[in-house]
Amino acid sequence: MAVLDLNHNTSRHHGAGAGRFTKVVADIREYFARRELYRQTVRELSELSTRDLADLGISRAAIPSIAHDATWGRK
Repeated sequence: MAVLDLNHNTSRHHGAGAGRFTKVVADIREYFARRELYRQTVRELSELSTRDLADLGISRAAIPSIAHDATWGRK
């Protein structure tokens, strides 16, 4: 019976290709984590009242841009 061991370092056994695969997987995980942070930021800012947003100097139209900058940095 074959057993898949996810706890060992595959790059030792398969050379540089496994290192690139590991990087791609890490990049994908980072992308999804950032995407979730973006969505959470938009959701939380959208829940604020118009007055609260005005007190912060934020218009509703600026929320996606602010969330993008907070998540991925300046455009």
